[in-house]
Amino acid sequence: MKAASAQQESLRREAVKLRHQFAQGSRGIFSGVLPASKVAEVIREECEAWRDRVYSPATTLRLFIGQVLGEDQACQDVLSRFLAERTAEGVAAIGLNTGAYCQARQRLRLEVPDRLYREVARALEEKLPKEWSWRSRRVKVFDGTTVSMPDTSQNSEQQEGLGFPIARLGAVISLGSGAVIGHTVVACEGKGTGEQTLLRGLLPVLQPGDILLADALLATWWVIAEARATGVDVVMPQHGRRLTDFSRGESLGKRDHLAVWRRPQRPGWMSVEAYKRYPVEMVMRECEVDGRVLVTTLLDPAFVSPRELDDLYSLRWTIEVDWRTIKATMEMDVLRCYSPAMVRKEIAVCLLAYNLVRWAMATAAALAHLLPRVLGFTGAKRVPLAFAEQLRRSPGQRLAVLFSTVLAAISTLVLPHRPGRVEPRAKKRRSSLPILTVPRKVARQRQLAKREARRLSVAP
Repeated sequence: MKAASAQQESLRREAVKLRHQFAQGSRGIFSGVLPASKVAEVIREECEAWRDRVYSPATTLRLFIGQVLGEDQACQDVLSRFLAERTAEGVAAIGLNTGAYCQARQRLRLEVPDRLYREVARALEEKLPKEWSWRSRRVKVFDGTTVSMPDTSQNSEQQEGLGFPIARLGAVISLGSGAVIGHTVVACEGKGTGEQTLLRGLLPVLQPGDILLADALLATWWVIAEARATGVDVVMPQHGRRLTDFSRGESLGKRDHLAVWRRPQRPGWMSVEAYKRYPVEMVMRECEVDGRVLVTTLLDPAFVSPRELDDLYSLRWTIEVDWRTIKATMEMDVLRCYSPAMVRKEIAVCLLAYNLVRWAMATAAALAHLLPRVLGFTGAKRVPLAFAEQLRRSPGQRLAVLFSTVLAAISTLVLPHRPGRVEPRAKKRRSSLPILTVPRKVARQRQLAKREARRLSVAP
């Protein structure tokens, strides 16, 4: 009994220490959705025993989040701010050598930011007002994208210096809040790296009653059957390889009918046991609006008309904007870490920081009776950072005033309403420099050889 009591007391002191460490620098900004107690719980469950040092897991995570949110995402920049913070508090100074901090980031378990960003998304979904849903149904959107990684032998098997390795990401994002619900990272090429495989792996993050929007590439029999098995409805364009014959099936209206989709032959990657678990056939609704054929598991025409289905599917474009925000505003398009493990960790921390900003936007939107999607993400990311130092050092009453000011400022960042906007997918700025097609070391040697040749040609 004494040993158990001593262990409980030790855990309690450890949790208090973690809460204190994580609260420094983030006090009042994100504590509403990510309390320090939750961070302490995740760290205690996922991290092995650590020594009480400057870069504890909680402090390392806080600095990592500040690093990906900052304008200058260099390690030395976040350490400079950490040094200024410790100096203002009268704590022992730290050096600006980034070695210790980088080692602390490597020790931080991937599961910590991965679980926390999903926790933020879950909390947002639970508090989602009905006004932010579609007919009291939560809508989720899936899409994939690619990001560039540093040219290291660990990240790629190609010859060093000839390009930058690419990773493929797939994510499910909430249409209501904009938060990332779940994601997966794979290589850009090879078996099991396609978007269909990524989506099938992410279906467990969806909840029964959700509606999934995805593009035509994902409108396969297997994806839709697995989504239906979990109680999720889908709205997608018809796959290009499937023919739609409105003269067959049960007619629901003009170019709107119910069709029976029969189970395809077993693919080579699927076991016989898994194949038998799928239904022999399933009923799908197919309808055409303005030349686009949509397929859906929402079968009742009294519940939703073809035009309303088309309007709902048009909202899928929001994930394209979300990916642009994550890759451009969060600067995740070109990652910085040199190993696959750290690349996955960097992505998870970026998504955690992204979801925290989305939480601030959702809170501000709810107070102002707006939809979060009408607020600008870039401005919403700047405001908490501008107030971070004042929020960290302010007492309780003053803290509440500052926090209200932050939310009020975010609520004013309303984007202009531009329906039917069309923009060319092209760049205006040009570069006159040629593309480097050989390793830099080889190009440097060639340049030196040319310089030496010119010197010899003019020598007397």
